Amino acid sequence: MARKEKKYHFIYKTTCLVTGRYYIGMHSTSNLDDGYMGSGKRIRRSLNKYGEENHQKEILEFCNSRKELKSREEEIVNLNEIAKKDCMNLIVGGEGGFSSEQQKLNAEKSNAKQKILREDPEWVKNKSNKLSKSLKKVYDEGRRERKEFYNWSGLTHSAESKKIMSESSKGKGIGSENSQYGTCWITKDGINKKIKKEELEIFVSQGWKKGRKLK
Repeated sequence: MARKEKKYHFIYKTTCLVTGRYYIGMHSTSNLDDGYMGSGKRIRRSLNKYGEENHQKEILEFCNSRKELKSREEEIVNLNEIAKKDCMNLIVGGEGGFSSEQQKLNAEKSNAKQKILREDPEWVKNKSNKLSKSLKKVYDEGRRERKEFYNWSGLTHSAESKKIMSESSKGKGIGSENSQYGTCWITKDGINKKIKKEELEIFVSQGWKKGRKLK
């Protein structure tokens, strides 16, 4: 199905909760829960390094068509935006998607590989240890303060956007249909992290505690 024939067209923002850096893009889909986080070079690198669980995606606004979507991305992801230190966008908006079939194929292979690795408890354990040591070093050296990296409290959606999100969530959010089903929060050194409950024992052995620290 062509992108212009998809049901939803929206501008999204994916933020890395570890570095505070973000990526703004556009996406057309018929499934709002398709797991799409971004296809840019830097955001893919960030997702591979820190894991999808340490990234947060927010829908900023919906558009009525693919054409309108491209226009809005061009307005939002402009030269001033990509010049910001924390912005991971490399080029201005308006094009979107992959620049070639090879790039698309590489992204699909990377996603498949990451999915397999995340199902390996030993890999998860080693990944967590490396990330924990890296963050501790950054904090100890004073290169970064422990703080919330992005505040979404001022984010508002139009009435139309709220209606679309409401309709898409009908029949979801109950039991195993809830995206948070089978997960829990853990905390260590001022860092909060959400994991699968079956991984809790692994992280506890590394000094993590169940629950999260509110700031």
